[in-house]
Amino acid sequence: MTWLDTLQDEPFVCITDMLRRFGRERGEHPALICADEVLSYAALDARVDRFAAALQRDGIQPRDAIALCAAASVDYVVAFLGGLRAGAAVAPLAPSSSAASLVGMIGNSGARLLFVDAEVKRALEPVAAQIDATPIALDAHADSAALDAWLAPPRATPAAVTIDPAWPFNIIYSSGTTGTPKGIVQSHGMRWAYAVRSIQRGYGPDAITLISTPLYSNTTLVSFMPTLTFGGTVVLMPKFETTRYLELAQRHRVTHTMLVPVQISA
Repeated sequence: MTWLDTLQDEPFVCITDMLRRFGRERGEHPALICADEVLSYAALDARVDRFAAALQRDGIQPRDAIALCAAASVDYVVAFLGGLRAGAAVAPLAPSSSAASLVGMIGNSGARLLFVDAEVKRALEPVAAQIDATPIALDAHADSAALDAWLAPPRATPAAVTIDPAWPFNIIYSSGTTGTPKGIVQSHGMRWAYAVRSIQRGYGPDAITLISTPLYSNTTLVSFMPTLTFGGTVVLMPKFETTRYLELAQRHRVTHTMLVPVQISA
């Protein structure tokens, strides 16, 4: 029986606890690849610690919410996982949404902090007074430093949080095509149960998953989260382009992916 087999009998394990395990046991193994940037499990775990510690420093408590609205990047992943490690619910929002929709979703989520990239920051400037959440740069803006300036110092560790499986893991918003976007709350327990079921589909330490769909989508998370939960490698593609996708799949010998119909027909 392998360690993956024994995990299938575990009623609940926090996904960021699995990340910490791999940071110790296979620290040099690549966790994230995005363009020329490669982050090992040890480096990812340490950066997630710095993010979670910074959230706690700024008053974020377990079951508070944070919002992310940016293009996919290594630091987007750090923010998502760091929020989870601090016990916060993460609300990933679509940057393509209108400013009015974003104002509504940020308010509905109850997010106290909003992590944005430069493009989203510009789009929200006309409605900034309507947003209660404090904005923080995920990348370098003209008037602010990149995320490193906000993070807790290197080697910082957050106060330990015991995650209850019933706590909210994420708040995913519907597209709003039939009305106001609705927040769908999914728990830590649900995400763990889905990850465990994914073992039967080959997710594990040898999985290499190419992500080319947005990280605010449930479609993406069903392949993204199991990969990192079990020590595999995520190849992050911020914007889909057919030839580039095929090049990445071949170069990294990808084992798993998630595509929507329009990508398949491209």
